[in-house]
Amino acid sequence: MNSSIKVTIWRGAQIGSYQSYDVPQRDNQTVLDLVSWLQRHVVPDLAYRFSCRVGVCGSCAMTVNGRPRWTCRTHVSKVVKDGTLKIGPLANLPVIKDLAADMSPFFDQWHRAKGSFVPSAGRHDPMARVKPGSPRRQAADEAIECINCGVCYAACDSVRWNADYLGPAALNRAWTLINDERDGGNDARLKAVSGLGGCQACHSHQTCEQLCPKALNPAKSIAGLKRRALSAFLKGAL
Repeated sequence: MNSSIKVTIWRGAQIGSYQSYDVPQRDNQTVLDLVSWLQRHVVPDLAYRFSCRVGVCGSCAMTVNGRPRWTCRTHVSKVVKDGTLKIGPLANLPVIKDLAADMSPFFDQWHRAKGSFVPSAGRHDPMARVKPGSPRRQAADEAIECINCGVCYAACDSVRWNADYLGPAALNRAWTLINDERDGGNDARLKAVSGLGGCQACHSHQTCEQLCPKALNPAKSIAGLKRRALSAFLKGAL
């Protein structure tokens, strides 16, 4: 192909700068294709993440023209502006190198939100039967497909403003577990998501819902947590 795209990419760690490169333009290429071409042909030390390349793992998430996206599912033709593209690491996270962000703070918030399933029965107990049509099961179903890509965390203004805020993904996970009738850790979990940086710190801007590649609505889950927390408070449980 004779045409090219000017791609500006973040180079460095927390301290660094954007550098520009010319990349050949091809039909149906994705943003991840551009990054991979640069790493293979121009800047072999470029750091970035990817795995499945088909929108399953979420590891290739980066900031493209100011918005967090899965780069493997983002076609260049839909985001290029005047023949240029700006690519950086996910926002609201420390930068390890170039386009690779440190996801540790993201998963630390999951730990704070008690995002791990706590069994309420042992291996010798009868298997729990959860009715698919029950309100709690349906509430969990609406939110359970999160794959931890970090796009919502990078998009969230509340995360940007408040270092204590648990973030959309961690609170969304807590909501799925609170609606899981098999889970035995909901008392501690509800206290965790109602405390400092919990669900009440959400400003309901809904960027998490607008940009989630899985079309989930973490803001709706957080609203559910707010209602559940208020109910527990009025009953004296919090």
